[in-house]
Amino acid sequence: MNKWKKEFRFILAMLIVTVLTACGNADGESNSEQQGTQAAESDKEITIGQINWAENIAVTNMWKVILEEKGYDVKLNVLNMGVTMQALESGDIDASLEIWLPVQDANYLAEYQDTVNFSDATWYDKAKVGLVVPSYVEEVNSVEDLNDHKEIFDSKIVGFDPGAGTMEVTEQLIKNYDLEFKLLQSSESAMLAEISEAVKAGEPIVAPLWSPHWVFSKYDLKFLEDPQNTFGGTEKIHHATRQGFEEDYPEVSEWFKNWKMNDEQIGELIDYVESAEDPLDGAAQWVEENKKLIGEWVK
Repeated sequence: MNKWKKEFRFILAMLIVTVLTACGNADGESNSEQQGTQAAESDKEITIGQINWAENIAVTNMWKVILEEKGYDVKLNVLNMGVTMQALESGDIDASLEIWLPVQDANYLAEYQDTVNFSDATWYDKAKVGLVVPSYVEEVNSVEDLNDHKEIFDSKIVGFDPGAGTMEVTEQLIKNYDLEFKLLQSSESAMLAEISEAVKAGEPIVAPLWSPHWVFSKYDLKFLEDPQNTFGGTEKIHHATRQGFEEDYPEVSEWFKNWKMNDEQIGELIDYVESAEDPLDGAAQWVEENKKLIGEWVK
């Protein structure tokens, strides 16, 4: 009797498995169809690293709007530059939209060139980096003038995010010119707040900055001459992706390579994003008003 019961249970179990396999789920999808659907959905997900810099917030939100209009699910992960590169190497993020070359991010290119795809394409070709002071600081026009006037700056260069390529180049600049200054680490927002307070009070301040940046339209600042060219000349902004991204997202990869912006376009985008309560709303407004330009990238 026990043997018969065991055989009956086995036959019943096999019948249940057969029925479930044949019928699929309640919506009529088989397991293979479900897996195919999940894979298709996963293929539409893209994660972009975002750095808390004005232009980076602007372009990452811009691409989130553009890509989501094309049916992609885009996530923005806020990271610093060093972690961004590690995440690209590990595949935890798909893309970073701001790599400054040939100087500012040269250290990251050297370290990750075999494990991260650095695109040859550039989206902005007239970037500039250097130390800036308010234009009313008339006695300081070159990096070489700083030591002679270190007391008015309290021997401090007000910096931003540790790990940023520009911060590392600034440290090298201090060594190259034997500057008797200390580079302070903070964040871009904190650095800009100090610049704002100094300008309003008419006081001296020196900080590493880059163009394009909205701060130059708000305050009268000047780049200091850099005779040793430590910061380099004209920088170009590239994007980087994890290995395999081009194969997984050939369409998006091509769009990133087609992407080009000039001073007016990036300046207006930053202004829209900075002025909006939600950066995504500002980016969406700019995208809506620049369909023709975006159509040149997304084709």
